[in-house]
Amino acid sequence: MNLNNIKPAAGSTFNSKRIGRGQGTGKGGTSTKGHKGQKARAGYSQKIGFEGGQMPLQRRLPKFGFKNVNRKEFRGVNLDTIQILIENKSITGDITREVMIENGLITKNELVKIMGRGELKSAVSISADKFTKSAEELIAKAGGKAITL
Repeated sequence: MNLNNIKPAAGSTFNSKRIGRGQGTGKGGTSTKGHKGQKARAGYSQKIGFEGGQMPLQRRLPKFGFKNVNRKEFRGVNLDTIQILIENKSITGDITREVMIENGLITKNELVKIMGRGELKSAVSISADKFTKSAEELIAKAGGKAITL
């Protein structure tokens, strides 16, 4: 056996239907597309969700909801996360936006909200855009400051 005489297994291959190659082929003339009509034309493609002229599902269903254009999205950072970073010596001193970016807690364009999950053992001042009431209480209890930007 050589590369020049390898053949596929019997019955595993077949010729594709070649349409539009003349009347003698039996697939000429209308090229299996029937007579006239939208589907017989070149360039036809059915729109996604098209239901043959029936009102499509996405137009039968009612609209709902509301998008507030003035909404501000905050990234929540919990106190237990900050405490872990303090214990690992990743954070020393005051916690500002720049410190949080360096430690991967937020990205540079995100607004920060400090949340009150866990507990804070060290007295640090934290600067953020927003604080929950429980977070402010826990920071004050630990002897730190919550500075709203």
